[in-house]
Amino acid sequence: MSQQRDFAASLRWWRQRKGHSQLELAGRADISQRHLSFLELGRAAPSRDMVIRLAAALDVPLRQQNALLVAAGFAPVWRQTDLAAPELAQIRYALDFILAQQEPFPAVVVDRHWNLLLANSGAGQLVEFLVGPLAPGTAVNLADALVAPDVLRPYLTNWTEVAGYFVRSVEADAAADGTTTTAELLKRLLAYDGVEAALAAPTGPTSGPVLPMLFRKGDVSLQLFTTIATLGTPQDVTLQELRIESFFPMDEETAQIFRNWSKANAAKAAQS
Repeated sequence: MSQQRDFAASLRWWRQRKGHSQLELAGRADISQRHLSFLELGRAAPSRDMVIRLAAALDVPLRQQNALLVAAGFAPVWRQTDLAAPELAQIRYALDFILAQQEPFPAVVVDRHWNLLLANSGAGQLVEFLVGPLAPGTAVNLADALVAPDVLRPYLTNWTEVAGYFVRSVEADAAADGTTTTAELLKRLLAYDGVEAALAAPTGPTSGPVLPMLFRKGDVSLQLFTTIATLGTPQDVTLQELRIESFFPMDEETAQIFRNWSKANAAKAAQS
């Protein structure tokens, strides 16, 4: 009965968070509203297949689908595999291929909470130019690096606009996945100086088609925009939470700077 109550409360929470009525969710899951009502009241116990069907109808992420299964008394069905595991070799190959294709421009792979997992040489050269080289194995969280006052912020001339947009995207993530980890990330970002003001700043269209990231250090100016890609059909928690962020130059001057950095780096490597 305790497990039924846990599942019932979780199911009701997800349905309300997604903004569905019982009738809407019942229709999406192809069950009767009466059955759904009994499940939400804890008066009926779901089968494993019913938990998965309702989770899919609610578009619940795989990690949280496992949590619903556990709440209902079942073992998790979705694996969470380390990215370096042999069974993900072909996925890792695809990620490395994407990063390599983006050269000389930056590209990174992060998890759902913006912890850096992989980066190409272009990303390393950008970071080294702005803040200096990082020690091997240094843990990097791109959310903190972007929003905190002492990492990228001093060089990001339109930090207010970029930080406001980014933190709002983390707010959306927190609403979508309902995890304490994402909620804690959002809380940490909101606590940084200037973030509340950035969120309160007026928003509107910029002069260009996308919001750029405008970096400046000394006499060097860089104008970049980003794209974010995900895996199309993930069947693993780790893979569903991967994001591939690629940076592209907004102008030829920025593009040429990255090309020059790449040539200089190749020449240095050839001499060593």
